[in-house]
Amino acid sequence: MTAQPKRYITEEEYIEFEVASTRKHEYYQGEIFAMTGGTEPHNLLSGNAYASLHAQLRRRPCRVYNSDQRIKILTTGLHTYPDVTVVCGQPQFIESSRLTITNPTVIIEVLSPSTERYDRGMKFQHYRTISSFQDYILIAQDEHRIEHFTRQENGIWLLYEAIGITAQIVLRSIDCVLTVEDVYEKVEWAHGKTGITRESAKEESGE
Repeated sequence: MTAQPKRYITEEEYIEFEVASTRKHEYYQGEIFAMTGGTEPHNLLSGNAYASLHAQLRRRPCRVYNSDQRIKILTTGLHTYPDVTVVCGQPQFIESSRLTITNPTVIIEVLSPSTERYDRGMKFQHYRTISSFQDYILIAQDEHRIEHFTRQENGIWLLYEAIGITAQIVLRSIDCVLTVEDVYEKVEWAHGKTGITRESAKEESGE
């Protein structure tokens, strides 16, 4: 028996499908891919990062979006939902309903076992083709570690790792700072280790 080829789904069909769906899906090259739901630590980490940047950018010409905001990479056609997206200047959309942004400045992804390889590899390759994109941040779920990739003038991406509760990353493209202490606040991991609280931060730093 010969397997039937999958029907090519147009971008317009995908957008209509997504509006009616209760779950989020990626779209690439005529196919729709279901996205996995986040764990409680995942949701706290992305929420903490969102809250920190939102507070710093409230009265400045940048907008911070949570994981419900879809973006499209114009050069490759991928539609996806980053955990946190920052757009500086006027957001650009592909439709009048303003559902899909095309000009992110900063993208944050919280790593998980099922998506880490994708976030580090193919997805980052897609993101790097966005001309407005300047900073890519990967947040670990199982330790206090944030990786920060910054676009350089020569097109090279520079990696800095913030490891430990006193570390921080500086986002020069939006003039913001993300501290490990803030990102991991109240996060509890399955192996019993607790994320950052104000009290635990002082104890671990020896204050």
